Amino acid sequence: MIKRVFWFLVGAGVAAFVAIKIRDYLQQATPEAIGNRVADSAAGITERAQDFADRVRAAMVEREAEINDALGRNPE
Repeated sequence: MIKRVFWFLVGAGVAAFVAIKIRDYLQQATPEAIGNRVADSAAGITERAQDFADRVRAAMVEREAEINDALGRNPE
């Protein structure tokens, strides 16, 4: 008898866990949730691209100064 109650409770717990997980996955699959994730990703990509472009510009200025020093030029 105790074995049956134990396995019944285990089954009920697993069923509740699965039901909660399915509900969470369905909420994540709504068009609004997907749109929000896409918008967040796009914002992150834009921010990283801007950071990369800023670092490239800084490196270009530094390299140009090195080349001008090596050639003996003093840009004004």
